Amino acid sequence: MTTVTQLRNPASRPATEVALDLSKAFAKKAHEVDIGAGFPHENIRLVHEAGLSALTAPVELSGRGAKLAEAADVIRIIAQGEPSTALILIMQYINLATLPASRWPTHLVSKVIRDAVDNGALINALRVEPELGTPIRGGLPAATARRVANGWSISGRKIYSTGVEGLTWAIVWARTDEEDVRFGGFLVPVNAEGFTIEKTWNPLGMRATGSHDAVLQDVFVPLDHAVDIRRPSEWDARGEGQAAWFGILPGALYTGVAEAARDWLVRFLKERVPSNLGQPLATVPRIQQALGEIEELLAVNRRLIGSAARDIDEGRSVSQSEAGLIKVVTTENAILAVEKALKLSGNHGISRNNPLERHHRDVLCGRIHSPQEDTVRIGAGKLALGI
Repeated sequence: MTTVTQLRNPASRPATEVALDLSKAFAKKAHEVDIGAGFPHENIRLVHEAGLSALTAPVELSGRGAKLAEAADVIRIIAQGEPSTALILIMQYINLATLPASRWPTHLVSKVIRDAVDNGALINALRVEPELGTPIRGGLPAATARRVANGWSISGRKIYSTGVEGLTWAIVWARTDEEDVRFGGFLVPVNAEGFTIEKTWNPLGMRATGSHDAVLQDVFVPLDHAVDIRRPSEWDARGEGQAAWFGILPGALYTGVAEAARDWLVRFLKERVPSNLGQPLATVPRIQQALGEIEELLAVNRRLIGSAARDIDEGRSVSQSEAGLIKVVTTENAILAVEKALKLSGNHGISRNNPLERHHRDVLCGRIHSPQEDTVRIGAGKLALGI
């Protein structure tokens, strides 16, 4: 079992260096994690011991205070080793970075962040429902919060709940039972009575995210745990401060997957010596050009993600539309890069004895995350048309 002491003094080193050590350790067992489709508890434990659980939490609350550019680099590097772990961390990093500027009660922000710093506690928002789908496309959740003495009683079902199997805190999106309906986030401890997990997650790729169904039956939370509920007209698609992070971090993750695919391909091309050629495939100009096309896609992604993240970190705004376009372009580039690698490797690439087929399954999941291609491009088109 890998221990944090094997990561060479993580507290005194840059987060990206620590992430690289973690990524290498994760890669050794990524095949087993994929096959077993279980939550990556060991990976998350190592992330915490290495000091990266609260990477984006503010320094004043004992976090590392990382901004978006650093977080994107860490996510990309970890995804090279095991992308399901990286996706769970995306949700953690977004919440820890944006909660301090949110409408949440200050004491609850501090409680959640301290829990992440001290205990590696994970947090994520549970939004998607069987009938509603993702609320980013509009509509009210079916999950209902009913006012009771001293608090709220919440009932409903959430699906595709990333990381729910390993969460300590869930931000459950629900509507109130008030005549003037409000909806939004209710902070719920996952170990609360009436909160159960149904293991329904069995996907093609990103198999270890533990994104099972969460079922709430009369789950009680105190009154102040209605951390941010508003009338429908008062909400934007993502909530203030999160759109840019949701636009950039998924692209970083799937770029990392594509880089792992590229690294495998490079080794294959150097080692593969067909008898009719008598030398490695890497010496063939056509192969070199095709590999250059993959490098082109990855270079564009890294530059685009890095530039946009630095703009945000330095206070230059990136619109919600532009953030969505960045997500679409970078994930599509990553998918195309892996598909090109498959073409070059032939049957070897689709063999389950090699990791490239896993990288292909994982990278395809980039299309699923919100915001999705159609909503992003329709929104950008309307914006351009002034509609």
